Amino acid sequence: MEVEHKAYARVGLLGNPSDVYGGRAVSFAVAGLWATVRLRPSDELLVQPHPRHDLVAFPSLTALVDRLEGGGYYGGVRLLLAICKVFHSHCRRNDIAIDDKNFTLSYDTNIPRQAGLSGSSAIVCAALSCLLDFYNVRDKIRIEVRPNLILDAEKELGIVAGLQDRVAQVYGGLVYMDFSQEHMDKLGHGIYTPLDVNLLPPLYLIYAENPSDSGKVHSSVRQRWLDGDEFVISSMKEVAQQAYDGHNALLQKNYTDLARLMNRNFDLRRQMFGDDALGALNIKMVEVARSVGAASKFTGSGGVVVALCLDGDVQAELLKKACQEAGFVVELIEVAPSVLTEEELASLSDHH
Repeated sequence: MEVEHKAYARVGLLGNPSDVYGGRAVSFAVAGLWATVRLRPSDELLVQPHPRHDLVAFPSLTALVDRLEGGGYYGGVRLLLAICKVFHSHCRRNDIAIDDKNFTLSYDTNIPRQAGLSGSSAIVCAALSCLLDFYNVRDKIRIEVRPNLILDAEKELGIVAGLQDRVAQVYGGLVYMDFSQEHMDKLGHGIYTPLDVNLLPPLYLIYAENPSDSGKVHSSVRQRWLDGDEFVISSMKEVAQQAYDGHNALLQKNYTDLARLMNRNFDLRRQMFGDDALGALNIKMVEVARSVGAASKFTGSGGVVVALCLDGDVQAELLKKACQEAGFVVELIEVAPSVLTEEELASLSDHH
């Protein structure tokens, strides 16, 4: 049987980047942006390159160089190969029997590259879902464990990231996550709580049509944290606390609090990472949103900004106008619903 799965782009609403530092996060999946992976049985095992994202034939040397400068060296094939390897190893290590049968994997995606929307992990997440169904082992690999497998596949490729994005993509909808070291040590994963997406106020995505610099200066935050830098450690704690407070603000629909926490989350990130690492264009998107009084912060590590207009439609119109003048695109976000099956949701409530 042929299997196809979708995984959505995600927006880190609060708490990023503390998920890499034993913190907490609130994130949600975005309906209009996704990666799809299709798996069909075949005689030999084949991972198909994407006609646009995995180009190896070019009309000229100039075209090849333009393509590499715009999109880097990587398409999705390596992501699919990595999750196949990690899935196989996990099954072997945990005595999960899988049939000896082959398949062809192909993928497509409309998530913009390097935009801080987790496009890579969406491809991996959708592929993992296909493998779970094809080998009929969905009930043998717990939902909470799946984000770890996605992250492991990316680690295989030297991608440095945290669990937050992968949790948001495995679960879909809106999720509150607690990655405290005690949970990670005891359970091997965090505690993830799906929330009703209707708790969210209207939110907007802001991005540049042609992003030039996505702040690719290597940041020293990780090293400083490992070295015990007090400012970084206390700031990360505060960022994690914001996710906790924001989760409570959402439950009460206290959007004034939410707006304040979003702004503070960005300000702390800026203090820790510095402007060079964030990128001038990315900072400008936040500042344009704030110039009309909207709360704003990065959705991830930069490239796209999420904004909240407390004063409703009038402010949203001002936001659109200000962004248009600055050359940015603004879109109202539609939140993607949870992607878990009824059985999976039931199994979650059993574990809590």
